[in-house]
Amino acid sequence: MRGKIAMPILFSFLFLSLSPAFSTPLDYQTLVLSPLPKPHTLSWTQQDSESLTLPDPSQTPTTTLSVQLHHRDSLSSLESTPDTLFTRRLQRDAARAKTLTDAVKLAAKANVSRARGKGGFSSSVTSGLAQGSGEYFTRIGIGTPPKYSYMVLDTGSDVVWIQCSPCKKCYTQSDPVFDPKKSTTFAGVTCGSPLCRRLDSPGCNNRQMCLYQVSYGDGSFTFGEFSTETLTFRRIRVKNIALGCGHDNEGLFVGAAGLLGLGRGKLSFPNQAGRRFGNKFSYCLVDRSASAKPSSVVFGESAVSRTAVFTPLLTNPKLDTFYYLGLTGMSVGGVRVKGITESLFKLDSTGNGGVIIDSGTSVTRLTRPAYVALRDAFRAGAADLKRAADFSLFDTCFDLSGKTVVKVPTVVMHFVGANVALPASNYLIPVDSKGSFCFAFAGTMSGLSIIGNIQQQGFRVVYDLAGSRIGFAPHGCD
Repeated sequence: MRGKIAMPILFSFLFLSLSPAFSTPLDYQTLVLSPLPKPHTLSWTQQDSESLTLPDPSQTPTTTLSVQLHHRDSLSSLESTPDTLFTRRLQRDAARAKTLTDAVKLAAKANVSRARGKGGFSSSVTSGLAQGSGEYFTRIGIGTPPKYSYMVLDTGSDVVWIQCSPCKKCYTQSDPVFDPKKSTTFAGVTCGSPLCRRLDSPGCNNRQMCLYQVSYGDGSFTFGEFSTETLTFRRIRVKNIALGCGHDNEGLFVGAAGLLGLGRGKLSFPNQAGRRFGNKFSYCLVDRSASAKPSSVVFGESAVSRTAVFTPLLTNPKLDTFYYLGLTGMSVGGVRVKGITESLFKLDSTGNGGVIIDSGTSVTRLTRPAYVALRDAFRAGAADLKRAADFSLFDTCFDLSGKTVVKVPTVVMHFVGANVALPASNYLIPVDSKGSFCFAFAGTMSGLSIIGNIQQQGFRVVYDLAGSRIGFAPHGCD
């Protein structure tokens, strides 16, 4: 009788011990629940104000500069509610992700890396500003003497441009429109110059001066003279930066005077000013739900954090603007998600697929099979949390009303040579004022995956172009 009972008991014990649900206890971390951030009054420190004196040109040139970054919601009306601002952010984000994806599709169809005379890839590479979604901006002095204006910083764009008078058509911006006639350092670029030929689709006026045009996927565009000018970042002047002086700027541009392109292309600010700053820059984006202090961007040797872990930069031969990384997998609760393999993120020879990191996209998009595997693993690990209805692009949401802290399974992104463990607030975020929180990833039917700025919050993200690598330093905003 005892023998007959012992067999099924032993079998049950073995079954339970081998069951995946019980084989490895999941790792959890605490999420302190914060509400949606409220718009706050924008203020610049004295160091960032226009009243600072310029440095003595005879002094040794500075090789490091640092400026504040502010989120675009700081330029929004204080009458806007947190719920309204967040809804608008997701709308901008959807447009942003679509146009970045469209840019890659266009590049993949081309047989050459640049298509001169046919609009070029700059016609489809949409900056955040073009969608009204330039997420982070700073204040930069333009010309000599410097006239300070808000400029969007965007790692998904190359060409630097500003609105210029006289305006054929200009959108409303927060500062007076720049007048090149009042600057002693403004200089036009001739049609035959090597600088003009760097444009994808340069034009020429009847005075043989170079013209530029950047068109965006939503029909927005900027058009005007291609020129060189001095830019001032706090006390530091950077001379002879090629930029578009836009006299006709139409579309969904909002608030800022123009755009400082931080992409990988040869006309981006990091490439133009690279030698002076060692071809290195970094930024740290604060969690706006937890802190009202500004984010920052640093150019130069000080941009590289000693605590950063690095992954190699990859190159898309069809499109040189974006920063591609090698994502090999993800873990939830300390366990590698089996459905997420390196092959899902491969950049193929035609320029399709791959993973880019982007400051202007908010929500990380993963190619659909990878997202579904990640989502299901997170749902299983968060089974104790009360589910809530889907919200916008988010299909995994929770009702955390009445709670101040919760335990959530950890999430780690595995890059080639670097494991990036995300704080809980970088993947479970508030979406309304009623206590609803959602898993801040989304799926995409495109082969292109995008690492967004919600997942980058709190890290100092290092763009070491000299070393052809990207770094992530936790607690980088401290």
